[in-house]
Amino acid sequence: MGRRLLLSLTVVTSLSAQAQRDVISRVDTLQEVTVTSRSALKRINEVQIGVEKVEIATLARVPALFGEKDIIKSIQLLPGVKSESDGSGGYQVRGGTSAQNLILLDGATVYNAGHLMGLFSTFNDEALANASLYKGLVPAQLGGGTSSVFDIDTRSGDMQRYHFSGTVGLLSAKVMAEGPIQSDKSSFLFAGRRSYLDIFLKSSKDYKDNTMNFYDANLRLNFRLSPQDMLSLTFFRGRDNMGIDDLMDMSWGNTTAAANWLHTFGDPLYANTQLTYSDFSDDVGIDLMNIHYTMAGYIRHLTLNHRQVWTPTKRHRVNYGLETTYLQLKSAEWDIDFLHQREKRNAWMNSLWVNEEWKLNDHLDLSAGARLHLFTVLGGSPYYQVDAKGNIVETLTPGSGEFVKTYADVEPRVSLKWAISQQYSVKIGYSRTSQDIHAIRGSSASMPFDRYTMTSNIVSPEQADQVAAGWTAITRDGAYDFSLEGYYKDIRNVYDYRDGKSFHSEIEIERLILGGKGRAYGLELAAHKNEGRLTGWLSYTLSWVENKIEGINGGEWYTAPNDRRHDLAVVGMYHLNDRWELSAAWRYNTGQALTAPSAKFEVDGHTYYYYAERNGYRAPAYHRLDLSATYSRTVGKTTHQWAFGLYNAYNRYNPYVITFENDDTKPSGTKTVQTSLFGIIPSVSFTIRY
Repeated sequence: MGRRLLLSLTVVTSLSAQAQRDVISRVDTLQEVTVTSRSALKRINEVQIGVEKVEIATLARVPALFGEKDIIKSIQLLPGVKSESDGSGGYQVRGGTSAQNLILLDGATVYNAGHLMGLFSTFNDEALANASLYKGLVPAQLGGGTSSVFDIDTRSGDMQRYHFSGTVGLLSAKVMAEGPIQSDKSSFLFAGRRSYLDIFLKSSKDYKDNTMNFYDANLRLNFRLSPQDMLSLTFFRGRDNMGIDDLMDMSWGNTTAAANWLHTFGDPLYANTQLTYSDFSDDVGIDLMNIHYTMAGYIRHLTLNHRQVWTPTKRHRVNYGLETTYLQLKSAEWDIDFLHQREKRNAWMNSLWVNEEWKLNDHLDLSAGARLHLFTVLGGSPYYQVDAKGNIVETLTPGSGEFVKTYADVEPRVSLKWAISQQYSVKIGYSRTSQDIHAIRGSSASMPFDRYTMTSNIVSPEQADQVAAGWTAITRDGAYDFSLEGYYKDIRNVYDYRDGKSFHSEIEIERLILGGKGRAYGLELAAHKNEGRLTGWLSYTLSWVENKIEGINGGEWYTAPNDRRHDLAVVGMYHLNDRWELSAAWRYNTGQALTAPSAKFEVDGHTYYYYAERNGYRAPAYHRLDLSATYSRTVGKTTHQWAFGLYNAYNRYNPYVITFENDDTKPSGTKTVQTSLFGIIPSVSFTIRY
């Protein structure tokens, strides 16, 4: 058993994250592999620049809101990754918006990965095995996000023993069960979670008619069909429901399913065939001032992916394959009194790729490849031509399945690592990425009811070219490691709302938006302490993000809403003894850019504001401290664990929404009003494992 585990570790740590997904399902001791997959040496030896490995074992020790272990919140403590705001599940990577991040769960696409407007992560940590975050520089086998790709895998169930766990917290509870279906041949894993905040609301006289809850469930089945064949079936469902009396009802969520067949031809070659389906949908209903308003939308993917990995020598590995996706998107469908309108679009996406990794000599490692991306706009819905003011000048009505327009892009990818010594290495890289799903937002924070659109006859694919260079170092004993990376990213076909427009102005989204370009550049530093009772890391990011779109801000460069100059995170974890673990996380970042009125005027008793510059002002800086303590005790085969947390320990009221109101007592006649979401929040949870 020990020899097999050592071999498994060697194989897994020598592959990229995408290949790890293919191989890891064949390893019986999956959790042990996961724990060792992100060692300090791994960070130094990784040839791919700009990649972060998320270790689930470390995640369990980082403080989190309401005591929930949150993989989305944990990556926001890494260099180059920023949170949007309190109450948002989105994150921003190297100057991109959260809409420019591709999130994959077992190969299926997930959108808006947050429960209760981002208070909880969509992903239950009990179901997760490992994850890799590619910060814009990705190998050729991955595509679809111009800012980042977050590749998450669920755990395989144990094929030899049964395990159970249950956790009860202040606002939610979760369960997990795994074990063999047939010993050494098949296994299952189920993880489920449900909030019960609605129980507290029902007991309140003022809020008994309100609704606020979420649930999610993960199921994975693994089958060893033969010594050469493994089949895994995964399913995920997550849903949120929110309502305020008879005024508003909202629901949104993701459903994904995946079938993955791994076949090994022999030591030098294996193939992986995957069929995935994903569905993100949202539904909003509002009754206000005798006006009934409903809005619904969805994004659906049906994808077939086939890839093969050929390893002719220990120094050379080739990853090649193809992917085809049928895509459906309903940007909006709404009813306002007697008006019913909707916008639906269909498309066909195809990709071919090849990526090769060479160990050129004892000091040089190279990863290089290219991805051919084809996007075909399909008929069955109306398309438009618009003038400079957004007026429709022509309506096209192609038949169902008819090819309206095809975009073809070649995306080169390359990363080079030069090992100066066993302790120091230098990395450089270049990547071109593209995406065809665009989220159009009026603010820097993501919402489940944001409007989405896809590439069309006049909306072009978003493209990003990024170059990066970095330096890594590790001490001789491995106790500390350090990294420094700089990057520059050029983005084309960035879309934003026209001045004076919003998501509900018109149903035809081409009338609402304008396209332009963006740029982002910055510097990232990180330092890790890996050994001793006290471990943790420090990360710092210095960055700039700007957009330039004709028709917005006078056609001049303007600060993007997600621009934050400084971002600092300090994470410490202290092993007090065999039963107690303590941890703390402090973060600071520059306030978000926002658009403030430059002047105001009155017409017929109504006040109107004039905005001279887009995003010309800053919100106050954001900072907070989170603390946690975990007590664990094992009795026989059962482990009891208490987790205590303090979110926002010094009760800092950080800005969530900033608005402007009339105030005749001030010289400007206007006052700024800050709304904060959270003060100090204590939490406690109890977990039992068997």
